[in-house]
Amino acid sequence: MIDEKTVREIRINPITPSESVLVASARGLRPRQEEERIPHDSRAHVETCPFCKGNEDKTPPTITAMPDEENWEIRVVRNLFPVLGTDSDQKNISFGMQQVMDGYGHHEVIIDHHNHGMEVYEMSHEHLEMLIAVYRNRMEELFNSDERLKYVLVFKNFGSAAGASIKHTHSQLIAMPIVPENVYNEVISSQAYFRKHHQCVFCSLIDEALTFEATIYSRESGEVRRKIDVGQYVVERGERFIAIKPFASRYEWEVHILPLEHQSDFTKITPEDIADFSRVLKRTMQRLDTVLGGAQYNYYFHTVPRCEESSGCDESYHWHMEICPRTSIPSGFELGSGLFITTVSPEDAATRLREAL
Repeated sequence: MIDEKTVREIRINPITPSESVLVASARGLRPRQEEERIPHDSRAHVETCPFCKGNEDKTPPTITAMPDEENWEIRVVRNLFPVLGTDSDQKNISFGMQQVMDGYGHHEVIIDHHNHGMEVYEMSHEHLEMLIAVYRNRMEELFNSDERLKYVLVFKNFGSAAGASIKHTHSQLIAMPIVPENVYNEVISSQAYFRKHHQCVFCSLIDEALTFEATIYSRESGEVRRKIDVGQYVVERGERFIAIKPFASRYEWEVHILPLEHQSDFTKITPEDIADFSRVLKRTMQRLDTVLGGAQYNYYFHTVPRCEESSGCDESYHWHMEICPRTSIPSGFELGSGLFITTVSPEDAATRLREAL
């Protein structure tokens, strides 16, 4: 049987087969610089922080607030330094092979909590439900506000290595006139899978995670080469949602959260969905903090776009959340080849996360 510590294999992403991941878990295979862990900032209020309660004059005006603007727990404002905006009237142009689109869109900041140092796993279930509802509502409102918008991305950066410039807990939302390449690839690949198998590829992966087991033997020696156990990739499960460690994880501790029942559009989630999703998210983040303690991370939602390319893909696409802890720095090989390297096998990572609580 192969020693888990000496696994070297290239895994194909079943969602987008053009993506591959190199699992190289042998210790000392190559030097690898770790990202810095961030000490837990437990301060409730920082006088100079523009996102802390009482400093509302240091940000653009409130777009929406929960439960209300005076007693807000969550506050949404326009990003002061947007990557896309509504202040440009430049027409689409092309010269030779070069093409330019207007940088039109919306960029908002969602201040997740009035408490400066509040971590996601520390938030109450009720607060997380309110936060997820804000994500959904802002996404829906922006989709409905302008037919030019094809995609709305909700994401969170935690730590400077993950792109965060302000320490106060916050998320962001960017509405854009294009569909991001990774979402587009997911949509196209899932459509191809559905045409061939008449089932959503994400649903197939969930079914496998909950029901599939197999033992693979060496043809020469008869020794066990690989054993796949039911549930070995499952990190957390609720009544309506499941957290899974991807078989071809790009990051050592990457986890995806998906609805157990097929849903393509995040904006269609119900209050019951939100309640269960919040519980699964909280426990998943608790597990990651227990194992990693202060890791910098990104999380983001992938949902069905609003464009011609995705029309008719409600049956084939499955919305989900991807959590990507940044525990290592990409190398030139990864940047040059597009092939992610992970030195912790997904199987081992899933086991450690399950055992964390």
